[in-house]
Amino acid sequence: MMPMHPPTRMPWQTLAEDREAILLAERLGYCEAFVGEHVTDLAENIPSCLMFLASVAQATSRIVLGSGTLNLANSHPATVASQVAMIDHLLQGRFIMGISPGGLLSDAEVYGHLGKDRNEMFLECIDMVLAIWEGTTPYDLVGKHYSVTTKKTSIPDIGQGSILRPYQQPHPPIVVTAVAPHSKGVMEAAKRGWQPISANFLLPEWVASHWPRYAEGRQAVGATPLAAEWRVAKSIFVADDDAVARRYGVGPEGPYQFYFSQLVRKLVGLAGRSNLFKLDASEPDSSITPESVTNRLVIAGTVNSVVDQLLAFREKTGAFGTLLYACHDWMDAGLGKRSMQLMAEKVMPKLNAALGEAS
Repeated sequence: MMPMHPPTRMPWQTLAEDREAILLAERLGYCEAFVGEHVTDLAENIPSCLMFLASVAQATSRIVLGSGTLNLANSHPATVASQVAMIDHLLQGRFIMGISPGGLLSDAEVYGHLGKDRNEMFLECIDMVLAIWEGTTPYDLVGKHYSVTTKKTSIPDIGQGSILRPYQQPHPPIVVTAVAPHSKGVMEAAKRGWQPISANFLLPEWVASHWPRYAEGRQAVGATPLAAEWRVAKSIFVADDDAVARRYGVGPEGPYQFYFSQLVRKLVGLAGRSNLFKLDASEPDSSITPESVTNRLVIAGTVNSVVDQLLAFREKTGAFGTLLYACHDWMDAGLGKRSMQLMAEKVMPKLNAALGEAS
């Protein structure tokens, strides 16, 4: 979940809904749950994904929880290192560390680095986080954007000046979001052993472009690329009848079209990322509408229809290890929960059976 809700809804309601979705996912057998964060958006209204994950840590026992993602350009390495280590201990290793530079421009502006090289800040931050976990006190890390030092105040024998290390050693698994077509970032991440999550708002052709980059990166360091290491997110709505699937899954009053109306405004207009939604660069941006994007990118239908659409999607992308079901606002809580149930109990068994037969 990003998550994304109508900004007119009360935050206490949407936070409770997001929490309920994760608890339901655990009961239904979902294996992982990733939660995003943004500071300056009333629709994407979780400012700290780690704080949110802590709220469900003790209420879950099996599902692996992930930051999806920590926006490192907006954070200090010492904050990231200490808070990630804490949640990893709270979950006793049921944690995946998702990281990115952070893509929301209003977040960049409020933190004072709009127009700066956020990818450079991101890399410096994660390098320092890893150095903190690998090193010993007193720390003395100085970079272009960040400094981490405890030289003047460290008292090692009583623990002062030391930052908590994670439960998982040397650190939790690291994943990165893959958004750009033919992403060079995916290749560089693969060289470092980080796994990709392809975003749910990409055309299948752009999702497919991530695997060659990942494979190239793994091979560059002498490792074998495995499809099991690749996660792909997709917006999916499963209903008991076709009419409901059309109305709620792709219709103008449904939460899926609301979601894409937000993304089109944020990515096509202000951020200049219209390339994500079209295959032909000459296609005018005016052709990219919430209606057109929803119809192209949402898989909606009854169980058998969704299975067929997912198999067709996988034919275009190639094999991947984990399908991430993208959470959307529960405009109708009954339909939202029913979709998650049908996905777990009906769609996935049929999908896996079909893939097993194909292989």
